[in-house]
Amino acid sequence: MLELVAFYWPFATTLLVLVVSVVLAASVILYKRNESAAIAWVGLILLSPVIGSIAYLLFGINRIRRRAVRTRAGRLDGRVGTHPGGAPAALDDPLARLVDGLATQPAVAGNHVEPLRNGEEAYPAMIAAIDGAERSVALSSYIFKNDALGRAFVAALERARLRGVEVRVLVDGVGQIYSFPTIVAALRQSDIPFARYMHSFWPWRMPYLNLRNHRKVLVVDGQTGFTGGINISANNQVRSDVSRPVRDIHFRITGPVVAQLMEVFADDWTVTTREVLDGPDWYPEMIASGPVVARAIPSGPHEHIDRMRWILHAGISEARARIAILTPYFLPDEILVSALRLAARKGVAIDILIPERSNLFFVDWAVRARLDELLMDGCRVWFGPAPFNHAKMMLVDRDWALVGSSNWDPRSLRLNFELNLECRDAGLVDRLDALFVRERDAARPLSLEEVRQRPLVIRLRDGVARLFSPYL
Repeated sequence: MLELVAFYWPFATTLLVLVVSVVLAASVILYKRNESAAIAWVGLILLSPVIGSIAYLLFGINRIRRRAVRTRAGRLDGRVGTHPGGAPAALDDPLARLVDGLATQPAVAGNHVEPLRNGEEAYPAMIAAIDGAERSVALSSYIFKNDALGRAFVAALERARLRGVEVRVLVDGVGQIYSFPTIVAALRQSDIPFARYMHSFWPWRMPYLNLRNHRKVLVVDGQTGFTGGINISANNQVRSDVSRPVRDIHFRITGPVVAQLMEVFADDWTVTTREVLDGPDWYPEMIASGPVVARAIPSGPHEHIDRMRWILHAGISEARARIAILTPYFLPDEILVSALRLAARKGVAIDILIPERSNLFFVDWAVRARLDELLMDGCRVWFGPAPFNHAKMMLVDRDWALVGSSNWDPRSLRLNFELNLECRDAGLVDRLDALFVRERDAARPLSLEEVRQRPLVIRLRDGVARLFSPYL
């Protein structure tokens, strides 16, 4: 018997590998929408069946089936129900109609949106809101570091829990490992209800290693919300003594759109834990608090369209005078690059502000590979100075702003669960534009000559890095 096993197992293993590789190659052909990526994956799987199949299972699957969850009663057709101050805003312009057709939530009037720069402004406001909570605290973060700042958040959450406040904390299953030991032990010791999004020590229970929850949400008493690009990390306190400071912008929000932020958190929490968050503790009656028309725009790899990529394209196509883009990683695909080039050719002033040095040198190389195309058609590209700026913002004319967690790269636009906030208000856009201009004035312009005069070896390095942009 052992002799038969020893004789036949190489053939059985070879047959199994062949069947698996053929099935995975067929899956790529059927479901990969990008032809170049499909060709690359099929080639890797067939030419190197073992390595290619493992790589595809870990990093190549960019669509998942996530059970649709609607946590609040009264929701109709995927749109949040109305309440005092929360009626859908009456906007009737081409950009509003485009985003209405792409977003799952309506734009609602009566919101106040306040930008908070860096951890010095954002963290005290967030902790103060938690300390003032009377009914509920919902906190979601991609990175929640176990440093002095992270432990300060845990202490505030524990104080809220001891006052009888309902507390829920959601941390991404991969993002948690940005610090070791992770924040999990501190949350558990403080008896704070928490969960890790798509986390498991067993690979077969976490098959989507590449698809992460990149959202940053804090909602207190269902009435005050925070969202933007800031994780929970002492590195965002740029005036403190940290080795790798990170600049960013977060936003404090009041008004009816906070209910949409809460619903995004509640859906993620229900998918992770199966607990449904509902009732007045989480969704109180809302009142108007400001002039901003806003909507939360969640996106993720479970959707049938690349929602954020389409909305960025809509903003570019409807711009008439000016586009300002601030992003830490700028790797737009061919469609977005073409849209920017066409907008510049029709006379739209386009400023793209990116870090001269990000925290990912390989991404920096890939970014530089195709900037010449944009410069040739009149886009202006600026390299921002250190410390690394992690903020994300897109402004169109004096009317429209998009802020939140999405970067201009394939990971954010196709692979991650993201949350952005669309805002319509000239006063807010002017204030954000002033922040952008301040950053731009401290940056240096990139010229077409500088890009073209890079040594051949550098251009080859950047071009090779660009080939990996779908995976960065």
